[in-house]
Amino acid sequence: MAMLLRGADTARVLTERMKGEAAALSARGIVPTLAILRVGEREDDLSYERGAMKRCEQVGIAVRRFLLPSSVTQEKLLETVDSINADPEIDGCLIFRPLPGHLDDGQVRARLLPAKDVDGITDGSMSAVYSGSGQGFSPCTAQACVEILKNSGISLSGKRVTVVGRSLVIGRPAAMLLLAEHATVTICHTRTQNLPAVCREAEILIAAAGKAGVIGRESAAPGQIVLDVGIHMGEDGRLCGDVRFDEVEPVVKAITPVPGGVGAVTTSVLAGHVIEAALASRGRTFAGRP
Repeated sequence: MAMLLRGADTARVLTERMKGEAAALSARGIVPTLAILRVGEREDDLSYERGAMKRCEQVGIAVRRFLLPSSVTQEKLLETVDSINADPEIDGCLIFRPLPGHLDDGQVRARLLPAKDVDGITDGSMSAVYSGSGQGFSPCTAQACVEILKNSGISLSGKRVTVVGRSLVIGRPAAMLLLAEHATVTICHTRTQNLPAVCREAEILIAAAGKAGVIGRESAAPGQIVLDVGIHMGEDGRLCGDVRFDEVEPVVKAITPVPGGVGAVTTSVLAGHVIEAALASRGRTFAGRP
């Protein structure tokens, strides 16, 4: 039976650390503040919003919501982004995507200031991830993968890691973050020839293809550590991931469950980014941190 890498364990560690950081900021008259910009009422957006607000409350981060109808015009949406950019009391902004089809996502991402882009969606944030400059913020889910591994005492240096998925949201930035930890990284996707054989060569396998059940027993190998980033609604009405858990779990050394795995850490990473943004934007330091 594989060890379960539960996200709650990592989230607890991150949350406790951030509570102290937020308290230190509060003592200096600074309340870290997150803006949530949501267009429409997609159920997955609402679910993540509830989780983010709960995590921020636990940490000591204020949340201001900017809620727009799904029929909002491009002009009004960009005006809202501008108002968030201009507000010195707002340290970070989370924009729920995908946006309704009549809106230009590229314009919205370009309009948001990278300094307030705590979910790593702007080109400025992405360039920092790929250049390794240490500036800007990584996409939260990609960073959550690294946080789970590190908090579980799993060394990444020199490890063979295969990432199945090449999206700009998870797959590619996760690969860059793993490279920064000195892992040897292979990026695969659903068109990779003989994908199961490539997966079996990995010591650490990260499934982020966005396709339910794409990773099964044929892709697993004894001793592997598997992180399942996918989250889907199965035919039986239950949440499932990119990994066929019942097939893979008996084979590998450790695996994240769905739900309760990587997703549980994402809101903690988001909160951490807000605190870092508050430190940078308000020009304060504490405990030796820049």
